[in-house]
Amino acid sequence: MKKIKVNPEALAENPFELIGKDWFLLTAGTEETGFNFMTCSWGALGVLWNKPTVTCYVRHSRYTLGFMEQNDIFTLNFFGQEQRKALGFAGSHTGRSCDKLKETGLHPVTLDGGVSFEEAKLTLVCRKRFAADLNPADMPAEIAESFYADNDIHKMFIGEILAVYL
Repeated sequence: MKKIKVNPEALAENPFELIGKDWFLLTAGTEETGFNFMTCSWGALGVLWNKPTVTCYVRHSRYTLGFMEQNDIFTLNFFGQEQRKALGFAGSHTGRSCDKLKETGLHPVTLDGGVSFEEAKLTLVCRKRFAADLNPADMPAEIAESFYADNDIHKMFIGEILAVYL
C-alpha cells in the first residue's frame, strides 16, 4: 500500500482514541542496523517549542528502550482493528526472545529514516528532542504506588513530528 505524506496539522483523529483506545506501535532503530517495536497506550500529541510533538513513555525493563536511546528517529504507528491481535502480541512479548515480525505478520517499511509497517493506517515519524526518567518521588503517592511500586520506571521521550503518513 502506498503511503501518502501529509502535514501534521492535517490530522483530524482524536488523540484519546488513537493512543488510549486503539494503541500504537512505538518503533525505534533501522532496518539496516536492527529495530524493535512495542505496543503503547500512553502518550500525547501537541505543540511544544513551537513544533508539533509527541510524548511517549518506555519502561526501563523494555527492550525498546535501548533502541530509543541509541537512535534519534522513532515512529508511532497506528492500525485498524484487524491488527489488534498483533498489537496485543507486541505488547506482551519481548523482542529479546522472539521474532515479533514473524509472530505478528507485520511487514516493515522505511519512511524518512524510521521503521513503519505496510499495515499501518497512520505513521508519525519523529526526531527525539528530549528524554528524561520520571521520578516517582515527584508524583502523588497513589500514582507512584499504583504504577511504580516495583521501581520499573518510565523514561519520557519528546519527539518533534517530522512527517505524517497515511
